[in-house]
Amino acid sequence: MSAEIINLRQFRKKQARSEKEKQAEQNRISFGRAKAEKQLTRRLNDKADKIHRDGRIETDDDGA
Repeated sequence: MSAEIINLRQFRKKQARSEKEKQAEQNRISFGRAKAEKQLTRRLNDKADKIHRDGRIETDDDGA
């Protein structure tokens, strides 16, 4: 019933490298897009927002 011996310095370094790799992956997803892809996403979001706004029903606040 013996436990595995762990070098804490190596464990911390390995954990830090793993966290940095996760952050790098997120950054590649977020910032690693071409200008055309960013513009396309922006246009699609604007179009969806416009469709959403156009579909609203205007109501009078005076109750009449």
